[in-house]
Amino acid sequence: MRVEGLSAHFGAVRALADVSLAVPQQGMCGVLGANGAGKTTLLRCLTGLHRASSGRVVLEGEDITRLPAEKVITRGLAHVPEGGGVIVELTVEENLRLGGLWRRDRRDRSTLNEVMELFPPLAERRSKSASTLSGGERQMLAIGRALMARPKVLLLDEPSLGLAPLITQQIFTLLRDLRARTGLTVVLVEQNAAGALSVTDHGFVLNQGRVAAEGSSADLLSDDRMRHAYLGF
Repeated sequence: MRVEGLSAHFGAVRALADVSLAVPQQGMCGVLGANGAGKTTLLRCLTGLHRASSGRVVLEGEDITRLPAEKVITRGLAHVPEGGGVIVELTVEENLRLGGLWRRDRRDRSTLNEVMELFPPLAERRSKSASTLSGGERQMLAIGRALMARPKVLLLDEPSLGLAPLITQQIFTLLRDLRARTGLTVVLVEQNAAGALSVTDHGFVLNQGRVAAEGSSADLLSDDRMRHAYLGF
């Protein structure tokens, strides 16, 4: 997936300014930065939830910049929003099935079984209300729901939000293992830069809507100036 010169506005306010980045197939990349850096806006532009002012989003050679969100899903991008967006009035299984609604094929049952195998805690509670899940389990459910679309690229917005440090590390490790098992491409948007860089291959640092730095996760972790200036640790 490539992002080329992407800019976005909210009225007269510019949220993204000429952002370019490339995410290799089966790679795991972090998009890092403080609140207001443009991370969530970038994800919303990638998934068709916010219209970019200029620039392109290219997936497997196709320009998907102007596609509506439901078409973006069918092209292979799945989005786990900030907070997960779990519907607590539904059961675990019902939440998961929602993720397959836009699938071009109808292999819903086989995909559901695969997701249950990936997340044993969800399998154990498939008929329970999502309201009974812990914060970490709800995040698993949100990720599992996205996987029901059989995506090529999984986009996650602040999956550590509101979780205890131990649960956060478990979620990050789960994502790394998921990439290894499925061959997914993963884009992880995070304020928790240290945690994200510990499990990703490559990182992009946003500041005021621009790419302030990029590099291997190991290089960003070892760059004291970068860590203090932009990453807060």
